[in-house]
Amino acid sequence: MGTHEERGVAGQRFDVADAAPVLLDAQGLVTAWTRNAERLLAYAAPETVGKGLAALLSAEDAERVPELIERCGRDGGWAGLLTARHRDGRPVRLMVRITSALDARGPARWLVLLSELADAPGWDMSRATLEQMVARSPVGIAIVDTDLRYVWSNAALAQYGGGPPTNRLGLRLADIQPGLDAESIEAQMRQVLATGEPIVGYEHVGHARSAPLRETAHMMSFTRIDDGDGHPTGVYYTVEDITDRHRARQRLALLDRAGERIGRTLDITRTAQELADVAVPGLADLVTVDLLESVLRGGEPTAGPLSDTAWVPLRRAGQRSVTRSVPEAVLDIGDVVTYPAGSPPIRCLRTAQSWREERLDPLGEAWAEHARGGRAAIFLELGLHSVMIVPIRARGVTLGVTTFFRRHRQEPFEEDDLNLAEDLVSRAAVCVDNARRYTRERDAALVLQRSLLPHRLPEQDALEVSACYRPADELTGLGGDWYDVIPLSGARVALVVGEVPGHGIDAAAAMGRLRTAVRTLALLDLPPEEVLAHLDDLVARSAQEEGVQTDEEEAAVAQSVGSGCVYVVYDPVDGQCTMAAAGHPAPAVVLPDGGVTFVDLPQGASLGVGGPPYESVELALAAGSTLALHTDGLLAHGPDWAVDADRDRLRRALAGQTASLDLHCRTVVDALTPDRPHDDVALLMARTRLLGTEQVADWDLPSDPAAVADARKTAARMLTEWGLEELAFTTELVVSELVTNAIRYATGPIRLRLIRERALICEVFDGGATAPHLRHPRTTDEGGRGLLLVSQVTQRWGTRFVPEGKIIWAEQSLTDPSP
Repeated sequence: MGTHEERGVAGQRFDVADAAPVLLDAQGLVTAWTRNAERLLAYAAPETVGKGLAALLSAEDAERVPELIERCGRDGGWAGLLTARHRDGRPVRLMVRITSALDARGPARWLVLLSELADAPGWDMSRATLEQMVARSPVGIAIVDTDLRYVWSNAALAQYGGGPPTNRLGLRLADIQPGLDAESIEAQMRQVLATGEPIVGYEHVGHARSAPLRETAHMMSFTRIDDGDGHPTGVYYTVEDITDRHRARQRLALLDRAGERIGRTLDITRTAQELADVAVPGLADLVTVDLLESVLRGGEPTAGPLSDTAWVPLRRAGQRSVTRSVPEAVLDIGDVVTYPAGSPPIRCLRTAQSWREERLDPLGEAWAEHARGGRAAIFLELGLHSVMIVPIRARGVTLGVTTFFRRHRQEPFEEDDLNLAEDLVSRAAVCVDNARRYTRERDAALVLQRSLLPHRLPEQDALEVSACYRPADELTGLGGDWYDVIPLSGARVALVVGEVPGHGIDAAAAMGRLRTAVRTLALLDLPPEEVLAHLDDLVARSAQEEGVQTDEEEAAVAQSVGSGCVYVVYDPVDGQCTMAAAGHPAPAVVLPDGGVTFVDLPQGASLGVGGPPYESVELALAAGSTLALHTDGLLAHGPDWAVDADRDRLRRALAGQTASLDLHCRTVVDALTPDRPHDDVALLMARTRLLGTEQVADWDLPSDPAAVADARKTAARMLTEWGLEELAFTTELVVSELVTNAIRYATGPIRLRLIRERALICEVFDGGATAPHLRHPRTTDEGGRGLLLVSQVTQRWGTRFVPEGKIIWAEQSLTDPSP
């Protein structure tokens, strides 16, 4: 019995006068057996006294007795349901309440009150009550016999057709609702009669006789009714109208398809056709998409409503019909569309307002000017009876109109249909406008996709970061200098500043490629010198493969060769900072007292040109130190021999401390560069922080399986000190799996470390050099689920290698409520 059921029983009114008392000792042995107990279970006192309570219970409940005695000792009592064995062997369901009968002068004892459940108040319902429940239920309910003829139904079923209950008796579903798809519903009933398995949540979609033009949906559930011998006597079923839910689900599905299928390319006519394809047949039987001529050429249409006097040239960009040959359309894709002045499509185009007509005049002429056999076609001839017209608008500009017709489906368009059509068209309009802009400025769009600098630096606690970027190309606002801040595992942070030769769009495209590559390499948790080595190899290989790339990519690759980059990793746990450079100035360090030094950093070759391996340096930074990573544009104002003079200027600009790092960063750039610099400038400043000793805890562990339990307990105690008890269960699981893996597969010392920052970080170090892999074991496998469990219960996990071995880590967010 579950906890909620026990609480419910505990809250039941217990009639002590009708209960049979029994006395137990501390071990659960019967010490006193009363006449009421004998009357309830038919055992005499000699048969029970001295025996355990478990001997009187069913096998399943007998196993629970030790647990119940323990709970009584802990909670002072217990109440719930148990099944006892009557002396004649039949089960007796009992309501049981156990209370303490502690005698201060003697050992602990328990008073057990037994009451047969059948006699407990509130557990039985009268027939009248049950009849009221089904008769007044808003859900339609009916019972049919084995021939599927009605024997009973409630009043609520009449709302779904077929008349009142008296009209149904003895008839089958097809007799009382001939327009309904009775075969599919009766098939469900026969299945339930044959198998005995209930069918729950069966959805039936059709048209009701009361509303033959409107599609309706009902949810039905079927249950077999058996007699006392287990033979089927009929089927009990319920009906609930879910038409609104069904239509809403259809609309959401249509919008989902629109999101997936519209705008898959940057081709205007294909996007228009995708809009028509998505809307047929889910919303309409015929859809046409007409766009302004200027839009198809990639031009800029007039903002705001069109004037009444201007002639509006449109061209058919897409159309789709439920009939393959599109007989309703009078134009082909690509044809010029000429609508008469004052016609609904032109009014919608000029006013930017949608229009809906439930019933078209059958004898009215179609709006598009055309000829069929020398005469104008009418809507009756085309078979169109209901219409919606929605203007295609994006960013305040009207691009064309979309027209939705119904022909085969008889129900007219409703207000909800118009809202759905507007949602579809608004989504497509943005895609059409994007395609238009792409057509006009293809080269610029390609570059802009790759050249975006970070809009917002990531939140982290290791560093206070500020950046300033000033491009030399004022026209585009783009350049080849870039920076990035990348959170790493173990609360560490990577700082990157780089530059690509040249300015403008091509340099920005090359910069975008390098920045993406660096972010990808950083997530591998490689040391700085290895990150630069991989980046150098990537640039060199890309340069060798220029022949298989597009003109735009060739330009970007050519710009990448000779690029510079400095990559820095800072660890707030111990203040250690590791960095490497490829043809790039070394960072400056502003000490907490305001003094400025420059890191003695070995200069590796620029990216893609080849040279000796890159080298890294490691230094310790005190809390409050500021790293200043910058590009050449901040210094190069004189000849090459004036490097020392440029550094002196930078030292003076950086010297001192300010309350605002953002202000300090802008002040340095303003002091060293003009408003229109001859070279792109990027400055990234990062003020260091150290995690307090109360935020980090580590332990050395022996390579012994017994250490796993100690590690779990130690981690749990640490979380209690940090006030993170809610993460104890998950953390103990992570610690157990990671430490077990280290003991089982690794060699050398093992160390466990917990870090409390924006996330709770669990790290296990071992001397092994083999990275673990996430496995997906079969159900018959006895192991291999450790890392799979870790991946499921933590936000992220991974492995990083250190000179002495490797670290497997896992993070649980302390700021993001999502898993």
